[in-house]
Amino acid sequence: MSDERMGLRERKKQETRNALSWAAVRLAAERGLDAVRVEDIAAEVCVSPRTFNNYFASKSEAIAARHLERARQIAVELRARPESEPLWEAITNATLARFGLSEGTGEREPEQQWLDGVRLMVSEPALRGEFFKANAMADAELAAAIAERTGTDVEHDLYPRLVSGAVGAAMAAAIGHWLHAAEPTPMAPLLRDALHQLASGLPVP
Repeated sequence: MSDERMGLRERKKQETRNALSWAAVRLAAERGLDAVRVEDIAAEVCVSPRTFNNYFASKSEAIAARHLERARQIAVELRARPESEPLWEAITNATLARFGLSEGTGEREPEQQWLDGVRLMVSEPALRGEFFKANAMADAELAAAIAERTGTDVEHDLYPRLVSGAVGAAMAAAIGHWLHAAEPTPMAPLLRDALHQLASGLPVP
């Protein structure tokens, strides 16, 4: 099989995975998690339940996949930042970019589907295990990207995992504050503030 055909096949698989994950989020937000079956999610994407099971072990994993993908992309974005950019500036820009908040001053907010997924994961006990698993996987990938950028060793040096864990905690705190704020609050300033406070206390080695 040619590289071009293989690339097209992989893109279609990723598109199907994304569509199933978004369908799981949308249906669970509309009906409640317990009222959604794997068959319902598959039908939304016009595939069979067997196809769903080729991508996800459960509807909980399908919902958490959207959060995982966005979090993992922060590591991808960090690797793409200019080498001359200071670490914490690069982390902040990478984080805001993956949340769709890098334009202007933050008026542009994350899409509603993703917000629905986050609300589900923090409110549904059945989803918390997948949520924690997704966070752990994303944390490991970000730590590896930080190690590459700082010339440290992710296996032997504390710094990359410390920074990665702190970034994850900052994001969780900012998102939690944003979700539960009494008045509508732009997310971008919250993320910037949280990461700025970390940068002030965790200098580059």
